[in-house]
Amino acid sequence: MRGSLATVRVEQGGARTEHRVTVTQADLDRYAASDVADLVRRSFEFLLAREPNTSILREFRISEIERYFPEFRETISAEGE
Repeated sequence: MRGSLATVRVEQGGARTEHRVTVTQADLDRYAASDVADLVRRSFEFLLAREPNTSILREFRISEIERYFPEFRETISAEGE
């Protein structure tokens, strides 16, 4: 699998975390995103509204979020329009 790798650093409530997120062209198409940075930013806003940064996986493919939050695709795709 080839794709872009984004590193995201989050500080929340005194806890600092770092996350590595892989995004493929298929992911950009699936979530109606114009670019990797925008999709990753919106995805972290989505995740942080639902759980603390310390609960977010340290390394994952962006599409894995749907496994934990089935509403992710619909929510993120609607935001990208």
